[in-house]
Amino acid sequence: RVAFEIDEGEVLGLIGESGSGKSSVAMCLLGLLRRDCKVSGSIRFEGKDLLLATESEMRKLRGREIGLVLQSPLASLNPVLRIGDQLQEAWRAHRRTSREEMRAEIGCVMRMVSLPADEEFLRRYPRPLSVGLAQRVLIAMAILHRPKLLIADEPTSALDMITAAEILKLFARLNSELGMAVLFISHDLLSVAS
Repeated sequence: RVAFEIDEGEVLGLIGESGSGKSSVAMCLLGLLRRDCKVSGSIRFEGKDLLLATESEMRKLRGREIGLVLQSPLASLNPVLRIGDQLQEAWRAHRRTSREEMRAEIGCVMRMVSLPADEEFLRRYPRPLSVGLAQRVLIAMAILHRPKLLIADEPTSALDMITAAEILKLFARLNSELGMAVLFISHDLLSVAS
């Protein structure tokens, strides 16, 4: 049984040992659990019960209203698509704007996560990136549409201590600057305390 509430602009830590179901909670919030998983109760987001939402309604929420950052950035990024193409695809999934506006927004979000927004970086493939840089790309994709809720599922578990500390500071800054709520999932008490 799980029960919690996250208010606008709040950061909530969901702590548990490995295998306790923390990631399942994240997948359930996004309607991404396997069909044979039984879920009861309700998941309320802005007054709507997400358990009653259609797949079409959930697709509109995922990425736009609720962002997700996973623990394995290199596995989460498509290895055969350039970074810029993946960001453009994430943009077009929810907005149809001019190419100039899309590029300006991508540039803005890249600067927010302390990544270069130049053409050289955006034309790179994810494979040669360090795990820390790949995690920043994934965070950029997750906040591209300024979601109301950001789910960070073990976002620092694959990182060294210095990079993990930088990513934690980044989450705190994004929470403060953008006012988005953050569900921070981890088994690491020190990360959650930060």
